[in-house]
Amino acid sequence: MEMLHGLNEAQRAAAGHVEGPMMVVAGAGSGKTRVLTHRIAHLIDQGVDAFSILSLTFTNKAAREMKERIGRIVGDAEARNIWMGTFHSVFARILRIESDRINYPSNFTIYDTQDSRSVIKDVIKGLGLDDKVYKPNAIHGRISGAKNNLISPVDYAQNPDVMGEDNQSGRPRIAEIYARYNARLQRSGAMDFDDLLFKTNIMLRDFPDLLHKYQQKFAFILVDEYQDTNFAQYMIIRQLGAARENVCVVGDDAQSIYSFRGANIQNILNFQRDYPDCVVYKLEQNYRSTKTIVEAANTVIAKNQDQIRKDVWTGNDDGDKIDVHRALSDNDEGGFVADAIMTTRSREQAEHKDFAILYRTNAQSRAFEEQLRKRNVPYRIYGGLSFYQRKEIKDLIAYFRLVANPTDDEGFKRVVNYPARGIGKTTMDRLTVAAAHHECALWEVLRDPLRKPEDLKGAVWSKLQDFATMIEGFATKLETASAFDLGHHIAQHTGLLRELHKDKTPEGVARYENVEELLAGMKEFSDQVDPVEPDAVNTMADFLVDVALLTDADQDDGDDNKVSLMTIHAAKGLEYPYVYIVGLEENLFPSQMALNTREELEEERRLFYVALTRAEKKATLSYAITRYRWGQLQQNEPSRFIEEVDERYLNLPVVDARRSEPFNFNAARTSFYKPMPSGGKPSSAPPRPGMKKVAATPVTGGGASPVASSAGDIQAGTAVKHARFGKGKVLKLEGEPPNVKATVFFPSAGQKQLLLKFAKLEVIG
Repeated sequence: MEMLHGLNEAQRAAAGHVEGPMMVVAGAGSGKTRVLTHRIAHLIDQGVDAFSILSLTFTNKAAREMKERIGRIVGDAEARNIWMGTFHSVFARILRIESDRINYPSNFTIYDTQDSRSVIKDVIKGLGLDDKVYKPNAIHGRISGAKNNLISPVDYAQNPDVMGEDNQSGRPRIAEIYARYNARLQRSGAMDFDDLLFKTNIMLRDFPDLLHKYQQKFAFILVDEYQDTNFAQYMIIRQLGAARENVCVVGDDAQSIYSFRGANIQNILNFQRDYPDCVVYKLEQNYRSTKTIVEAANTVIAKNQDQIRKDVWTGNDDGDKIDVHRALSDNDEGGFVADAIMTTRSREQAEHKDFAILYRTNAQSRAFEEQLRKRNVPYRIYGGLSFYQRKEIKDLIAYFRLVANPTDDEGFKRVVNYPARGIGKTTMDRLTVAAAHHECALWEVLRDPLRKPEDLKGAVWSKLQDFATMIEGFATKLETASAFDLGHHIAQHTGLLRELHKDKTPEGVARYENVEELLAGMKEFSDQVDPVEPDAVNTMADFLVDVALLTDADQDDGDDNKVSLMTIHAAKGLEYPYVYIVGLEENLFPSQMALNTREELEEERRLFYVALTRAEKKATLSYAITRYRWGQLQQNEPSRFIEEVDERYLNLPVVDARRSEPFNFNAARTSFYKPMPSGGKPSSAPPRPGMKKVAATPVTGGGASPVASSAGDIQAGTAVKHARFGKGKVLKLEGEPPNVKATVFFPSAGQKQLLLKFAKLEVIG
């Protein structure tokens, strides 16, 4: 049992389990990664072939760290043989092996979100639809949701519930967009991220021999963060694990916070129903946080109904109470947090990287950025523009993609005239029409004389042919050259490096340096030696797969001694000695959009639990009683989540700095909603220039009908009354204040679109 040395009793029991289904319910900071790595090492020690172990994670970073840990226990060679990675990376690898079964080339391109939305935008334009109604981002989200639920374009169009929703939203042609979008992907030899799971399910469903092959290959399956799996991922695990049921899932239902991405908490809640013989292990000792933080978090999450009950505890010190700060405004809140960081850093001899500011929405970062900059405190924001989304990087990688897969239309369009080659919009329009007519890729129009447009000839056609010949020349080195050698060759011989070098502005120099950084990364990638195949060349195709499957959590700018600013969703899996959870106000956190059902509210509560359990030594909660939202000053009440923390763990603010009277939540909730007297002005900061100051909506008794004039008063599902059309129900809201438009269904008049600022709708209760 040497492989289980150093584990506590609960961890050892879980890691030592070999045969049969098992679930490890791992509380925050309880060492789940340690259990996973030691269990895999134990399996190998027990004679299990490393090649027969499938271990699935949610980030490449997590997979690399686990593989390194396992390597230190059983040796790097054995660790390399494990099929370990993200769902997307592992099944992309399998799809490349079996691509002929689903009519795809093995070198298919993987489109990122930006590429996918670009294709959708083209499809919307080609159908002559209004992209203000059929917004590409929203349509992409709808299609992504369908794929994650294994709904094909044909199934989508035949589902009355789905089509009914689209009709109600005023977008009845989404099914047609979905079908054309998928056809464009197929034609380009490309898959989007969701296809990697969708196509895997198709492969396992339609080819019993392949299902049997991979069921036999993967004798043991381990899934990390099981609470974050969606339906497509769930079905893959169910199918692959059906033959032997050696399925081990690890997760924490209390940290299920990604329903907006399709994650389904029921997957972990129902695991025992799916596998009646499963053994459940609970990791309840928290090694990360103080006793105060652990017990405070427990008091909040206990209020959720849908959960697997566990008693998380810690042997750590009690630690400080959790401070609750009441700020007058969002800027005041930013100043408080910045000052508190400087004070704590000086008092505790802490580093900048020890601090994190967590918020519900990205828009909240502004006040904290401003205040940190004023104090020269270095910081970085997670979730901003990643390195691989910068234009110059996307341009060079588009060349790489086109060399690997010439039928990649998005790559083709991006670089065919960059650097400029005299191939303009008119030429591209003619190529696009020809490709659509022949139902083929743009590249095939260039290389098939029978598809050549009659109106493309002479110098322009010659330039297109020169471009194609250049790409084919690069492609001859795909199998033999390393990723760096070919990448550097492409950057030089396309003229891209020369083009960037000409721009001597600070921005131009930065772009050139970014490309240098990309090439340096490719050099590092190319120099990696596989201990199993030391002579193997790390090719461009290998590099493209690696880059395409990077997640935000895999990005790092190299300098980590900075205060971290991020949404709570981005913070999951991270930990910091000092954590500030800010913007804790009703309708902000919990979000106004998540108060329609108990399930939505419980996910918001889990989000607060995740935020609180990121802290090791000290957690601070803050809220602002006034905040500018949508250009208007709003008055706020403190979040219910502050009140849900047992008061013995909190240092509550006082109403008046001159008095020691404890803060009263109920009194605050009432006072924040009192209507202002006529002509009165609140005592908080004056409105910013050009912004209207408004009073909070007064609280009234049941059955009251306050006049609503903003999206803050009305949301989808609100029952309203109109002077002309009578009673109705709001279906959706669109636009930005003050021009928010509501789509309302009135039984007497049908569906109407109304501008809220003119509609004078009454909320009826």
